[in-house]
Amino acid sequence: MSRIDETREFIPVHIAVLTVSDTRDMADDRSGDTLAARIEAAGHTLARRMIVRDERAEIAAQLHNWIADPEIDVVISTGGTGLTGRDVTVEAHQDVYEKEITAFGTVFTHVSMAKIGTSAVQSRATAGVAGGTYLFALPGSPGACKDAWDGILSLQLDYRHRPCNFVEIMPRLEEHKRRK
Repeated sequence: MSRIDETREFIPVHIAVLTVSDTRDMADDRSGDTLAARIEAAGHTLARRMIVRDERAEIAAQLHNWIADPEIDVVISTGGTGLTGRDVTVEAHQDVYEKEITAFGTVFTHVSMAKIGTSAVQSRATAGVAGGTYLFALPGSPGACKDAWDGILSLQLDYRHRPCNFVEIMPRLEEHKRRK
């Protein structure tokens, strides 16, 4: 069973929040606000925050920019994961991934089912790794952001979480580059 090992020291990570929307601005970005508040309350650093339009190339370009930034360990995007024609965040993320974290979507669906029942099937939440940076794409509702953070990310981004977590393998994400 998962648990927090209080004998281990907490290691804060630097997290960027990217809201994908054609209509929101910082004044009404409730999902971005939800994530930013939870990130800081957990003791992590909110490294960057911005809003981009629902344009696949723009989303991918911003992901690439933040992957290249040594001050960012994790990018969490919110919005654009649905089924409509303008929902292209998942495709933009997949354009960037070196490796997909395939179980993330499954676990997110499981967490969501407890809150919204079978409506959880409409989410295409996804996650992956590129350039040593974790990338998570969440739905655009504050509730979905709360569920993903509280039920998955707050634990996996906590070095003290047992039996394993994303933070403890961060130093090894790019070990393939050291092999010759």
